[in-house]
Amino acid sequence: MQKLPLYLLWAARLGAATILLQTLYFKFGAEAESVYIFSRLGVEPWGRIGSGVIELIASILILIPRTSWIGAGIGLGVMAGAILAHLTVLGIDILGDGGYLFFLGVVVAISCIVILALTRQQWLPIVQGLTGRSRVA
Repeated sequence: MQKLPLYLLWAARLGAATILLQTLYFKFGAEAESVYIFSRLGVEPWGRIGSGVIELIASILILIPRTSWIGAGIGLGVMAGAILAHLTVLGIDILGDGGYLFFLGVVVAISCIVILALTRQQWLPIVQGLTGRSRVA
């Protein structure tokens, strides 16, 4: 891998993992904003705690080069759910945050997409094997 894509990959890894890990304090600490969000979604407290555990696992996997694509896939799935919840139930602005949490979710999702794009040589053969498709040049 060339230097620029390698730097970009590490920037995406560190960015996604940092945001995911930083939000764990609020989820596991039952901070008012997190409780409000998951109550509005009807999954408080188990949804809050469960998503925190999944985000912790995704963060760890993202930081390990051999498994970063797995963590990015998990992280993208979680962020897709969060973005969808913002667009359908919660709204962009949560308790006057000006859309900050929504913005963080979008940043993590984009970072995960970058990780998946730059690590496709690791996961593409697996997906192709599962689908029965041969590798295309």
